[in-house]
Formats: sequence, structure tokens, C-alpha cells
Amino acid sequence: MSLTRKSILIVLLILMADQTLKILVKTNMTLYQQIPIFGNWGILHFVENNGMAFGMALPGSLGKILLTSFRLLASVAIGFYLRHLIRVKAHAGLVIALSMVLAGALGNIIDSVFYGMLFSSSSPVQAASMFPEGGGYAPLMQGKVVDMFYFPLIKGNYPSWFRGGSNFIFFRPVFNIADSSISVAVAIILFQQKKFFKHVENKS
Repeated sequence: MSLTRKSILIVLLILMADQTLKILVKTNMTLYQQIPIFGNWGILHFVENNGMAFGMALPGSLGKILLTSFRLLASVAIGFYLRHLIRVKAHAGLVIALSMVLAGALGNIIDSVFYGMLFSSSSPVQAASMFPEGGGYAPLMQGKVVDMFYFPLIKGNYPSWFRGGSNFIFFRPVFNIADSSISVAVAIILFQQKKFFKHVENKS
């Protein structure tokens, strides 16, 4: 299989997995509902956020539009860079990793751009429906990103002299397949950068 086809296949598979799980969660779980999958340390926990990975966000409607626009531009730039890497026959690992980044970015872009128009609003008492009569819960580019993976691996309390002995949880952020794809790909690139980019320089 050519490197181009591998890249396209990776993007499509990650997008399909990401969107399938998001739609299942969105239409079958109420907001903040939790379903244990690995005891108390691996949980499906349905939340939505307005912005960046792992529940971070920029405030307001304008912040969301700016963030989504940045994601779109970044995805286009990654796409052009991927095409360049394939043309110069760069290291397959770098192409695969960047394909994972692109897939993750596109996965969350779909939520932000379209989910507000495709779904009714989720609530703690009712799951959302797809293509609701009367339209969705938000206009174009104002949708919320669906997150569901929650791994509170370590729970405890700080010492009394630090933060008043309040409780802590590690790992607290809730994330999705798209977030995971980006994070894993970035880690691969960081650990393999000498191998990857030396190959690019030699081929340029």
C-alpha cells in the first residue's frame, strides 16, 4: 500500500472511530452520566466543552469561532505538509504520526462546526437526539466537543499545609479519541524526531 493510501486510511479510520463513539455517547448518555469500564479508574463520563483538548476553552462565542478557525487553518497546513512529506518520501512513521494529528484535529472540528446543528441539547436528565425537529442547539461553528474518557487513576488529599488539605485526582481531564490521537502522535514525533527529521532533510 502506498504511503498516500496509508495516510488517508489512518485519517478515515480515526475519524470513523471518533465520530461513531461520540454519536453513541451523545445520543445514549445523559450529560455527566458515568459508566465504569475498568472499575473506578477507567470511566465513560459524558461531558461537553466549548474548546480545546482535555476540556480547556476560550471564552465566549467569538473565542469559539477563533479557535475553530485556527483549527481549520492548522488542518489545511498539516494537509499540505503531509503531501510534501509523501512527495519527498519522508519516513513513514512521521507521515503516520502527522496523519494522526490531522485526524484528531478534524474529529474535534466536526463537533465544533456541525454538532450544534445536528443534535438537540444534552442535559443531565435526557440524552440528545440527532436531527431534532426544529433544529439543533446551536448555529454553525458553535457546537460543543463531546468528551467521554475519564481515568481518575490516583485519588487522595493534599497535606493540610498545601491547599488546605483539599482532595486531588490524577488524571482529571476528560478526553476523546481525537484528543488521544493528537497526544499519541505528538509523543511519537518528540521521541523519534532525530530519526524522522533527519530523513526529511536528506530527502529535501
